[in-house]
Amino acid sequence: MTASATPTASVPTAPVPSAAGEGLKAAFRHHPSGVAIITAATPDGPVGLTASSVASVAVDPAAIVFSVTRATGSAGAILSAASFVVHLIDDEHAELAQSFAVSGAERFTEAQGWSVLPTGEPFLPAARAALRCRPIQAVPVGSSTVVVAEVLDVRHGAPGRPLVYLDRRFHSLPNEPLHP
Repeated sequence: MTASATPTASVPTAPVPSAAGEGLKAAFRHHPSGVAIITAATPDGPVGLTASSVASVAVDPAAIVFSVTRATGSAGAILSAASFVVHLIDDEHAELAQSFAVSGAERFTEAQGWSVLPTGEPFLPAARAALRCRPIQAVPVGSSTVVVAEVLDVRHGAPGRPLVYLDRRFHSLPNEPLHP
């Protein structure tokens, strides 16, 4: 092999969104979505992330869906977990949601109010609802993974002012009914 034929290592590059992809991001930037914190227990300790892609899928069997944008770090650990908890949160947890959205931020502290379920997953008792789930299917889609999960248990907490994610920020909604 000559010097000019020496193979070079390819450097992975981030995918460049198409015009449709950029349009999709812009459209959903102005479409509010609920906020959840997804947690799991791993051999290395608890992991978690903030998600705005959680939706219900079915009631029989009870199932939800969400997506994560990479299969590394906390997302990778949740994708590998046998079970996890999806916490539907209110505005009192906006700061906590921000912590779980930033890599390396302080998480699972006593001051944040975390406990552990008898099954081992990190649990936020103050969440409006906590859904203990097991993954049914994970589907890679581009640089994301869509997870369909069976809901095994639902724990209800006290309701608060709803928290939504809109235009890259968390916002509170009024607590009063939107329709009379």
